[in-house]
Amino acid sequence: MSETAPRAYHERLRVPLRWWAQGTMLVATLWLTVVVAVPGPAPWIITGVALGLLAVCLFWYGDARLVVGEGSFRAGRARIEATYIGAAEPLDAEETRRVSGRDADARAYLLLRPYLKRSVKVEITDPADPAPYWLVSSRHPKALAGALNSLARSGQ
Repeated sequence: MSETAPRAYHERLRVPLRWWAQGTMLVATLWLTVVVAVPGPAPWIITGVALGLLAVCLFWYGDARLVVGEGSFRAGRARIEATYIGAAEPLDAEETRRVSGRDADARAYLLLRPYLKRSVKVEITDPADPAPYWLVSSRHPKALAGALNSLARSGQ
C-alpha cells in the first residue's frame, strides 16, 4: 500500500490488554513452578523463552488488519477488489453469534476474534469466488460497513 494514497478505513485487531496480563501471569506461574524444581539459571532461561513465545503469539494473533482503500478491501491475508463487493452490513453481538454459528455458510470467509463481539458481513458478488460473504470482526462495524459501501458504490 503506497504511503501517499489515502485509506478510507484501517483497523488492526489487536488483542486486549487483559490477554497480555493473563499471559504474563501464566508465565509467572511457570517460573514459580520451574524455579522450585530446577536449580541454577535454567528457570530464568525457560521463563525468558516462554515470555518471548507469548509475545510473538499475541503480536501475531493481534496483527490482523482490515483495510479499505485503493480500490480493494483487505481482511487479514485475504483481499478483494471493489467491483466484487456487495452490500456490507454491521452486525451486533447477537447477530454475529448467529451468522457465525447456526446460520453460517461453510463456504464463507471468516476473520473473527473472540474478544470482538461485533462484526461486518460483506456480500461477495464475484461468480468465480466460492465464498458468498465475508464475516469480519471489528471494533467499529458501522464505520467499516460505511467505508465498504462507499467503496462498492464507487466501484474502484
